[in-house]
Amino acid sequence: MSDLERNKQVVVDYYQTAFDGDPEKAIADHFGPTYTQHNPDAQDGPEAFIGFVRWLRGEYPNVQLNIKRVIAEGNLVATHSHLDLEPGNPDNPGRALADFFRLENGKVVEHWDVIQEVPKKSANDNGMF
Repeated sequence: MSDLERNKQVVVDYYQTAFDGDPEKAIADHFGPTYTQHNPDAQDGPEAFIGFVRWLRGEYPNVQLNIKRVIAEGNLVATHSHLDLEPGNPDNPGRALADFFRLENGKVVEHWDVIQEVPKKSANDNGMF
């Protein structure tokens, strides 16, 4: 397996494990010695990440992260995902996420994201995913 494929696998497992309800395992398995967060609403470090996931799952107990695309280049991995906050609820179609992760030695050490609400109506029929 190439480093790019391994990095993609690490990010997908990390992200899915965390949002499936076990952020502690995601961190234990996939975090590097530091974690730099670029989302202005989040602090650096694993404790902040655990707190965010726990808060989100408290607000939306059935939340699902559906990763649609994974792209890797060098030590960066990008994902395009649907964060479905309330699966099956047409009044809350969730959020579209573009996440960028930097890895060192196969571990996640840095994160950026872009978040957009999924609109109930669209000017086209192409969909967001």
